[in-house]
Amino acid sequence: IKQEITAIVKESRNSYGYRRVTLALKMKGYTINHKTVRKLMSQMGLTCQIRIKRYKSYKGTVGKIAKNVLKRNFSVDTPNKKWVTDVTEFKIKGRKIYLSPILDLFNGEIISY
Repeated sequence: IKQEITAIVKESRNSYGYRRVTLALKMKGYTINHKTVRKLMSQMGLTCQIRIKRYKSYKGTVGKIAKNVLKRNFSVDTPNKKWVTDVTEFKIKGRKIYLSPILDLFNGEIISY
């Protein structure tokens, strides 16, 4: 059974914990308790790698908030009448990069970035 546990953990590239290893063993036809799997994994030094939680939202201080000039009226009948923009932050190779496209609401065309 130890060889099966080791094979399952290696196959999952150390992403399976004892619960998922137990399920995998049960799917292969073994009758085994999760506590036993946990104990065996601990004895063999098999651990799963904990996933790093992704960044969800900004929790710092909020800067200046612009006035609501459009008042949710996004329809336009002529080009270059209403432009909107937003800032998006990317992390590439450990560096922060910012993208701020300017969008014309008439046809959704990106004017500049």
